[in-house]
Amino acid sequence: MEPTTPDAAGEPLAKEPTPAKAPMPRFVLICLGLAGLAVFLYFVRDLSSIIAPVFLGLNLMIVAYPLQLLLARRIHRYLAAVITLVVVLALILVFFGATTWAATELLRELPLYNREFTELWAEVIGLLGSVGISQSMLLDQLRQIDASNVMSFVSPLLGNLTSVMSVLVTVVMTVFFLAMDSTQIRRRLASIKADNPRFTEAIVTFSRGVRRYWVVTTVFGLIVALLDVAALAIIGVPLVWVWGVLAFLTNYIPNIGFVIGLVPPALLALLEGGPGPALAVVAAYSLLNFSVQSIIQPKFTGEAVGVTATMSFLSLLFWYWVLGWLGALLALPATLLLKALLVDADPRASWINILISSRPPRPDSRKKPAQVQKAAPEPAQEPEPEAKPRAEAP
Repeated sequence: MEPTTPDAAGEPLAKEPTPAKAPMPRFVLICLGLAGLAVFLYFVRDLSSIIAPVFLGLNLMIVAYPLQLLLARRIHRYLAAVITLVVVLALILVFFGATTWAATELLRELPLYNREFTELWAEVIGLLGSVGISQSMLLDQLRQIDASNVMSFVSPLLGNLTSVMSVLVTVVMTVFFLAMDSTQIRRRLASIKADNPRFTEAIVTFSRGVRRYWVVTTVFGLIVALLDVAALAIIGVPLVWVWGVLAFLTNYIPNIGFVIGLVPPALLALLEGGPGPALAVVAAYSLLNFSVQSIIQPKFTGEAVGVTATMSFLSLLFWYWVLGWLGALLALPATLLLKALLVDADPRASWINILISSRPPRPDSRKKPAQVQKAAPEPAQEPEPEAKPRAEAP
């Protein structure tokens, strides 16, 4: 306690209040926050080969967790966790097996279309020459281009077995340890809820949204793939099941997945049958994929991924930059995780949902202040008896 200085009369003077420190300017806070975020993102980007497979394994366990709860009601919880782990591992093997088979069939079939590919390039060069574009450089390149050369650009992406096996091992190990820890997750969340209920609610909402997103996307991906296979079989395009697997996989990529799944079969239809089948493929894909993915699927997805189309596209670019090719598959779940941690868990940031939500609340849907009701007249109270004056002391 600080001593006080007495005045001339000998009485202590009142202690002068310490001036409060000025708050840090808002501009400085924003700059520090952005700098910290940039450092964190570059840290995540450097470890993307670990973080992306771990997050994929977390998503798979979130999707399979209801199965574990259902089994735990009938058998021991650890046995239920083991069965759930086996189911998830089987799905992973089917996913990677189908992808490997489709890539192998594609690499085996495309070199058979060298002659058709060369003729197509010759027609394109002739068309460019008819409009006055110089052909000398294009003709030099044409002599070196065939279907095998084109696949040389795709082969590193599809044939990097070391990277694929690394991702597969990391996902499997993550799923294994998460399955063992999931037996006590409800107890842990209950303990956290006692101290921070809003954070727990945000995590539970994130889990439900991720689960609904993956389940709905998978079901409608299968539907779109089967419809595309039927359409391609009617048109007469080779490798229909390869393109079906490609359509199923690209359904997980928001916004641009449709284009990625459309270009290869349309190009092969052009090489095989000419412009007519290629246009038929484009028309069939556009009709089927637009009807299912843009009209029907959002009604079932609901509020699972309740962000605008612009935010969905930007999140795809952002997470592809941060997490690599797995970031394209995990873009929306990763966005949901950031939304849960930074927006849903903080009541002061709830206004951000109005900007990024695909279904923002209407102004008239907000709670209106309760109208002041007229107070009922209080019953008349009887007047209190006057206090008798006390007798003064002699």
